[in-house]
Amino acid sequence: MGQKTHPFGFRVGITEAHKSRWYAPKALYGELLVEDYKIRRFLDQRLNRQPPHAGLSDIHIERTREELKVIVKTARPGLVIGPKGAEVERITEELQYMTGRKVAISILEIKNPDLDAQLVSEGVAEQIRKRASFRRVIKMKAEAAMQAGAKGVKIQISGRLGGAEMSRSVDVRLGSLPLSTLQANIDYGFGEAFTTYGAIGCKVWIYKGLYDAKVEDEAASNAAGGRARARGRR
Repeated sequence: MGQKTHPFGFRVGITEAHKSRWYAPKALYGELLVEDYKIRRFLDQRLNRQPPHAGLSDIHIERTREELKVIVKTARPGLVIGPKGAEVERITEELQYMTGRKVAISILEIKNPDLDAQLVSEGVAEQIRKRASFRRVIKMKAEAAMQAGAKGVKIQISGRLGGAEMSRSVDVRLGSLPLSTLQANIDYGFGEAFTTYGAIGCKVWIYKGLYDAKVEDEAASNAAGGRARARGRR
């Protein structure tokens, strides 16, 4: 058995920036950490698990003394903003009520959803929930990722596949996937499908090539931990 680690946890602080960027005194740290978790859970429930199903992929949180800034990466920014900005205003008010702080929401569009591991895993889970053929679904999603420009992809689903009595795992792999290389840009996503015969987990790894120091990340910022320090080093 190999020793496995989360692709993001392996790279964070080296070639990946932190997703929560703030400093706090020791007495306040735990409270803010729990608040970050609640914000992420709230936005996931609000935008992904119920209409408008906005295809939320990632959430970055920055804090200053006066303001809480939430950066949302989504495939459908129009649904997050709503008509005349009504939806994003409503979410901002709810977050302000929940945290008691001034909140600003910034929205980043994901231009190619087929290259985003979290969106691919949610898509596979959604199709399994609708009782589509799991082999066909994972094969189609893997091929779509390769056609979109990925250099490698792996999709693994586990559970009582097709309602079988014994749970098992099935995966599909295309291209290369250098999980142990820090300079390799590996995107990882996880989704779950809750069916009548149990939960089915879906893990997705997408290799997008090596990091390039000259290419600036859209979500990079000057906040603490907002920039990866070793991208592009050989």
